[in-house]
Amino acid sequence: MRGHDIAELRVFLAVLDHGGFRKAAPHLGMTPSAVSQSVRTLEERLGQRLLSRTTRSVAPTEAGQRLRMRITPALAEIAAAEGELLATLDRVTGRVRITAPSVGAEHALAPHLASFHAAYPGVKVEIVASETLDDAVAGGFDAGLRLGESLGVGMRAVPVGGAVRMVIVAAPAYLTEHGHPETPEALREHSCLNFLRPSTGVPWLWEFEKDGRCFNVEVAGPLISTDARVLLRAAIDGAGIAFLFEQDAASSIASGQVQEVLKDWTPRFPGFYLYYAGTRLVTPALRTFIDHLSKRRAT
Repeated sequence: MRGHDIAELRVFLAVLDHGGFRKAAPHLGMTPSAVSQSVRTLEERLGQRLLSRTTRSVAPTEAGQRLRMRITPALAEIAAAEGELLATLDRVTGRVRITAPSVGAEHALAPHLASFHAAYPGVKVEIVASETLDDAVAGGFDAGLRLGESLGVGMRAVPVGGAVRMVIVAAPAYLTEHGHPETPEALREHSCLNFLRPSTGVPWLWEFEKDGRCFNVEVAGPLISTDARVLLRAAIDGAGIAFLFEQDAASSIASGQVQEVLKDWTPRFPGFYLYYAGTRLVTPALRTFIDHLSKRRAT
């Protein structure tokens, strides 16, 4: 089999994995028209139509599905063999595209990028910060970063960044004027600054746990935002009480701009996971990135 024949098969699988020519193009480093032409060339070579195309999606024909089932494990073995050989020479190249929420990108991924670049200078990492929980596969990404409970069905995932914790904070002046809430339920009597979940269009319920009891509290207040920095700034200025990731509020707590309340009600919980489709080829670049994050987490 010629080299470009294998390349055509890889393009064919990418189109199915990503749900279309345009969505597969960024992952392949090709234009949508080049992706479409590659699939047409493969169909002409095999003498069969492999994809049913509509204006919105593509789906495998019966012949395409048979081909997909046969070549997926074979190409996975090829990719694994290439990755092992390249890794021994420290010559892994390629690109890793990741979708991640801003807080996860900042605290779970960014601290490891310099060391990864030093170890694998031939791999380019592209991180697209998004609060909408875009589907990694459908969006043309190699992987996505999500909290554990947000993982999709059929995904493989590796923990990164360690456990995380939420904190409830307010400015000292606000607490002096309005008092300290003694229980999570008491927050309903306060001005609370809410985080809007773009994926659902509704505010994030404030989650609590103590003595084996886990529950949510729905709160209200004068501000709702998709940006934690906006909520923290408003809390510092005395607008109300905010529910934030500990990493986002740590420096403001240390400086005394805000104080933490209800600390015993917000224990740590499993943090971010890097997830990717279990049925999809793992490129050498993605494999080295996953391995690097896993090793860094273990140290």
